[in-house]
Amino acid sequence: MTTPHAPSGRGIALSISASLLFSLLPAYVTQLRPLDGLGIFAWRILCTLPGVLLIVLLTGKRQAFADSWQRMWRQPPLLAAVAGMAALMGVQLWLFLWAPLHGQVMAVSMGYFLAPLVMVLVGRLLYGERLYRLQAIAVVLALLGVLHELWLTRAIAWPTLLVVLGYPPYFVLRRKSGLDPVCGFALEMALMFPVALAMLLWLGPAGWGVLEEARFWWLLPGLGILSSIALLCNIAASHLLPMGLWGLLGYVEPALLFVLAIAFLGEPLGADGLLTYGPIWGAILLIAIHTLRQQRKLALSRRGPA
Repeated sequence: MTTPHAPSGRGIALSISASLLFSLLPAYVTQLRPLDGLGIFAWRILCTLPGVLLIVLLTGKRQAFADSWQRMWRQPPLLAAVAGMAALMGVQLWLFLWAPLHGQVMAVSMGYFLAPLVMVLVGRLLYGERLYRLQAIAVVLALLGVLHELWLTRAIAWPTLLVVLGYPPYFVLRRKSGLDPVCGFALEMALMFPVALAMLLWLGPAGWGVLEEARFWWLLPGLGILSSIALLCNIAASHLLPMGLWGLLGYVEPALLFVLAIAFLGEPLGADGLLTYGPIWGAILLIAIHTLRQQRKLALSRRGPA
């Protein structure tokens, strides 16, 4: 059985898949105007829950989900943990959808650049995970890029800070809950569902009035499908990989968001920006090299002597 302390090829593939899917969302969200951030968030939750429940059925976890649901309501500490995870995840889902509508994708991507550094620290302090040489160099490079940005701007944008402070406690809580990744995420979405429904009713025609346009009948379910698969891939990867490695692989997503913000959303990048993102791209390259080396060693050890 794969443990969180053993590098997993499946976990790496899931993490990269999640990053690729997440990077598509900002461009997708811009197609949902005139909905605002709150409206898109509400529809995302409403359309994601059915997809997550379908995944529960297709993966044969129906009974596990039912057991987790009953256990959650019987154990107040577990209910509090799931409610906390739902709240933390809800804020991140809203921010991710709000950012492309308000020119803040770069600020959010900076948060995702910082978050892996925090996850590496969490993995080291809470789980005693070893930091390999290339990983350590990657952390230093990424830190240099981040420090340059902080020196340049003399401040951290609030969307950046929200990402940095929100994700680490979420994933620590998720591990401590001991819930199956799929079932745990389904519980979170179930708790968010009535909140999203109330929010949509509160928005009134500004929220549900978009259904008068035919394109929203396929755009909104598409948002749910894309979100379901991306979030589940990311959560499953967090259970299969060491916290530090999973955190470092998180650089793939902000790197893709960075490219998207410049190439498709028209956010500016000056020469100073290259001094911020250049070292971070170097860190991503080192992570890729380290990951390939680890997987090669693992394959050779499984093959055994010829």
